[in-house]
Amino acid sequence: MQPPPGYSVPDGMVCRLRRSLYGLKQAPRAWFERFASVVTTAGFSPSTHDPALFVHTSPRGRTLLLLYVDDMIITGDDPEYIAFVKARLREQFLMTDLGPLRYFLGIKVSSTSDGFSISQEKYIQDLLARAALGDERTVETPMELNVKLRPTDGDPLPDPTRYRHLVGSLVYLAVTRPDISYPVHILSQFVSAPTTVHYSHLLRVLRYLRGTITRRLFFPRSSSLQL
Repeated sequence: MQPPPGYSVPDGMVCRLRRSLYGLKQAPRAWFERFASVVTTAGFSPSTHDPALFVHTSPRGRTLLLLYVDDMIITGDDPEYIAFVKARLREQFLMTDLGPLRYFLGIKVSSTSDGFSISQEKYIQDLLARAALGDERTVETPMELNVKLRPTDGDPLPDPTRYRHLVGSLVYLAVTRPDISYPVHILSQFVSAPTTVHYSHLLRVLRYLRGTITRRLFFPRSSSLQL
């Protein structure tokens, strides 16, 4: 290691790290432990289902805090406690409040009086651009009826990298598009040795998405939840 610019170290001397530096493999663990200690002091408890999800329950309602690296979502039906948590976090970290949730990890969130809708329209557009289909065709279903794919169908792809990349992207897209969950599940079974037949069915899923790019997943509003 070299000392940072502007800081000189005499010969024979070393620097002692008092904090974890960004880029070191132990930095993510150190950051999460620091963040977890702050929110647990504020009254949160880690979820038994996801260590990055923290829950606070009181007679006034429930508050949820979800952390992804250094981005977070705070939601709940106790506005006073949400304001308290934001103030506590500002005391400990340099934090920017972006207001009501609109976009998070490639997912667009819209809120109305009836409920919430989430979509990955921009994510699909970027995915189609990377796929470079070369035509403008669309299909009505993501997979043909009664299709049974086998590992021996077609010829092995000379380079399976693109197939693996697209299937991996579709797995994340299924978060808001459950209509492609089944074909993506089938296609993901052949990522180790995809063939031309598997790739043709993958392209069908992409053409289906092109025709349904604006489809959204809707959640009716069932409480005074703030997101």
